[in-house]
Amino acid sequence: MDFITIGNVKIEKSCALSPMASVADRAYRELCREYGASYLCSEMVSAKGLCYGGAGSLELCEVHNEERPYAVQLFGEEPEYMAKAVEIVNRFKPDVIDINMGCPVAKVVNTGGGSALMKTPELAAELVKAAVSRADCPVTVKFRAGWDQTNINAVPFGIMMEQAGAAALAVHPRTKTQMYSGHSDWSVIKAVKDAVGIPVIGNGDISNGEDAAKMYSETGCDLVSLARASNGRPWVFEQIKRYLETGEVLPEPSLEERLSVMLNHAERIVGYKGEAQGVREARKNVAWYLKGVRGAAKYRNMSDTLNTLDDIRRLAEEVYRNAPL
Repeated sequence: MDFITIGNVKIEKSCALSPMASVADRAYRELCREYGASYLCSEMVSAKGLCYGGAGSLELCEVHNEERPYAVQLFGEEPEYMAKAVEIVNRFKPDVIDINMGCPVAKVVNTGGGSALMKTPELAAELVKAAVSRADCPVTVKFRAGWDQTNINAVPFGIMMEQAGAAALAVHPRTKTQMYSGHSDWSVIKAVKDAVGIPVIGNGDISNGEDAAKMYSETGCDLVSLARASNGRPWVFEQIKRYLETGEVLPEPSLEERLSVMLNHAERIVGYKGEAQGVREARKNVAWYLKGVRGAAKYRNMSDTLNTLDDIRRLAEEVYRNAPL
């Protein structure tokens, strides 16, 4: 397996886990790492929240050695807060600090952060300069193709981010207005890669090894990453790595294996967050793991009522008992 470097950080050139707010927590990241994810990133952390000493924001910055190479991702729209936030993040010694300029969610965009920064590239560049001036590690930027189909500006935006000091770029080639719908335009990733001299991470519509190999081939990107395709399928990273190394297509795990991973995942969440909060947060993961099984709609509804680990174990037993022979 080949490697890329971001600054002085060495990363296996297989497949990374993209950041996902309220999904890619420590338990999720650990599983994905164990299945071969080559690079991990924290959930989004508010730069301003850090500066105000928010306990939740500080907790999201924690770095665990088993997750390295690892990035902490910040979002915000004010350079002075970004600089102060980076100083705080330095204490946790991440391998990389990433700035989110791609989130399309209203509560982030409406403040001028996330993908709204694609409409204000000069401000985006100031945010990068502020972060780079204080960071003890490489600073990267994740962004989208543009605001909408009439404003595709990923190439000039990426060039500005490189000039501002970014060590790598991650490109999700959908527009803000697309959110997560429709198809991503991989030609945008290629255009950015052709225009800059720093590593480019490609993201969008990868769900298996063939997709990953195709993105590498068509775009020339330095690393691929995925997010939603790993929901309920952390083993996808092992499948991608094996395909890239050997061309072998690994099968999906058996139902018994899938349920075992589901329980393992839920137990880890509870271990970190306690049973009450952990099981509430595990509900969505349970629904993802059960997608496609016989009676999935019924089980998805049942997952919304889970309150204890034993509830999850009983559900797993029912799913297995009712599976076709």
